[in-house]
Amino acid sequence: MKLATIRTADGTRAVRLDGDVHVDLGHADLGELFAEDGWRERAAAATGTEYPVAGADFAPVVPNPSKVVCVGHNYTNHIKEMGRELPTHPTLFPKFADTLLGANDDIVKPAETDALDWEVELTVVIGKEVRRADEQQAADAIAGFTVMNDISVRDWQFRTIEWTQGKIWEASTPVGPYVVTPDEVGGVRPALEVRTVVDGQVMQRDDTGTLLFDPVFLVQYISTVITLRPGDIIATGTPAGVGNARDPKVFLLPGQTVVTDIGGLGACANKVVEG
Repeated sequence: MKLATIRTADGTRAVRLDGDVHVDLGHADLGELFAEDGWRERAAAATGTEYPVAGADFAPVVPNPSKVVCVGHNYTNHIKEMGRELPTHPTLFPKFADTLLGANDDIVKPAETDALDWEVELTVVIGKEVRRADEQQAADAIAGFTVMNDISVRDWQFRTIEWTQGKIWEASTPVGPYVVTPDEVGGVRPALEVRTVVDGQVMQRDDTGTLLFDPVFLVQYISTVITLRPGDIIATGTPAGVGNARDPKVFLLPGQTVVTDIGGLGACANKVVEG
């Protein structure tokens, strides 16, 4: 299944993609859906109001997750371009619900930076509460996968050794358009092409099969630290090709369009506008 949260005249709605329509699933958003026991069967069988796919206004797939956990340095090529050694444990940092955008929303360039960068990321969405998950529990907790563009304000990110202040800018992070269940993408450790394209130029290209720490391991690892709840989001890291690592550096400018796409999941396509 491909599931989304869309904006309608009556508020957000959780929907299932069915051909050229979105079928209402009886919940305000996917976070609310995933918190319900038996959500997979209910979502597959739902026959609610239909909305045309054409012109759909996508909200973040989960508008208000209890947590967004991001992983840095998880593709070998990206680690090398940043001049670092391969990590022995995942590098984690948080985002917050206020950072999230819909898949086609504009990205407002903050007035405080000229170093706005892109990062395409395979993103895990949790569909079942877990704490200290074993491998099977971790796999079972994955509702599906989506696309995130972890927009980064590099000059703020590197002010200190902690990255968070460069990663949590208001309304900066597109996520969507769909949560795609694992059965549609080869399971809970998918090997999918990831790309970033800026104004038609390919900036990043890699394969999620080369992740150092795969989605199941990340659910296990993070759930050891803190309870993962339905609707929580884990961004698994970005491959080589970010603007900050180029010589000369290249950053996003107002008027440009940045597309982050992952095979089988869809794409976030966002125009950058002046703040």
